[in-house]
Amino acid sequence: MSQPNAAPPPAAPRVNPLQRIWLREIGMERLWLRPAPAPSRPTAETQVLVSTPVLPAAAQIPVAEAPIAPQPVAAVAPVAAVPAREAAPAAVAAPAEPTPGRAGIPTSILNRKGPPPPPAPKAEAEAALPPPVPVAEAIRNSTLEEMHDQVVACSACGLCKGRRNAVFGHGGQPTRWLVVGEAPGEQEDRQGQPFVGRSGQLLDAMLSSVSMSRERDVFITNVIKCRPPGNRNPKPEEIAACSPYLMRQIALLKPERILVLGRFAAQTLLGTDATIGSLRGRIHQLKTDEGREIPVVVSYHPAYLLRSPSEKARAWQDLRLAVAQLA
Repeated sequence: MSQPNAAPPPAAPRVNPLQRIWLREIGMERLWLRPAPAPSRPTAETQVLVSTPVLPAAAQIPVAEAPIAPQPVAAVAPVAAVPAREAAPAAVAAPAEPTPGRAGIPTSILNRKGPPPPPAPKAEAEAALPPPVPVAEAIRNSTLEEMHDQVVACSACGLCKGRRNAVFGHGGQPTRWLVVGEAPGEQEDRQGQPFVGRSGQLLDAMLSSVSMSRERDVFITNVIKCRPPGNRNPKPEEIAACSPYLMRQIALLKPERILVLGRFAAQTLLGTDATIGSLRGRIHQLKTDEGREIPVVVSYHPAYLLRSPSEKARAWQDLRLAVAQLA
């Protein structure tokens, strides 16, 4: 028996001129119009290609409305991204070749000619400012009123950045007692006055028990004039920056007695690192620049007494010691 003749190879699909232009635009002209090789035996791929119908002329779609077939990723050439303000039409100029060893440097810097631009006026003004005057030098000849304004505007340490109000001090002038605390708390920072709130009420009661009044006999202040964040302990550099205000207040007020409340205030004023338990119960002497000696009595801070009411008896003894020394 004679073998049946093999089927002729399938011809390339017929396309009209408009379809040929469309295939050329999407890069599929060669792939689509290339004649398929004649396989030795039929395969699934050959059957699909052979069975693919050719659209009749009446069903052909205009190029403007023809749907764009999805393209394989490998057939699309990558396009480098160009910044919007530096992009130029492809027909006008070709992209510049990258400069070896200068990747990442803006073109505006590479193409710049001449010296760099001068610094901003603000930077020049800051560079021309003189160094800040130390606090002790700035307040050497200040009165209480002048020093109050200097404390409000002070920026000698970082505490000025978080304060609401600087607390200079308040009380009678001339004064018999100078009461020195450690630093303003939350309420003092809000109101700009020393020893307010519950601590202030307890201090007023303590002073009243020995016939003293903050409006008439006592001037109240702190070693630190601005509140430390979270009521933390003052840092040594903060104490060093702010203590000249306190020493100038003492020189101007000339108190008969100084009542120091709290460990940090006592250690700062007396120049010691001893505990408050070892400092209270006796009279200390503070020597001023004018050669005067002022008696100093150390006691507990009212905030500590609110937390430890059992220590109020010892605070009362400290007050009685101050009164007896005055007599």
